[in-house]
Amino acid sequence: MTSADQPSHPEQPTIYVEAKDLPVYCPGPKAPLWSMHPRVYIEVVKTGRALCPYCGAAYQLKEGEHVHGH
Repeated sequence: MTSADQPSHPEQPTIYVEAKDLPVYCPGPKAPLWSMHPRVYIEVVKTGRALCPYCGAAYQLKEGEHVHGH
């Protein structure tokens, strides 16, 4: 998915994840109640970065993370 395919959302800080955090989903387990939306799994393995289609949260694999079996 290119940046042109991503929905536009206000700029949010990037949420860095590690291989041990996979699979990544949004909203995460620590999200406040007001920010709830349907749970979606975020595919960060292919490109190392992805946006939530609902809220625009940016997820990125931490530098140097190696994913095995995904």
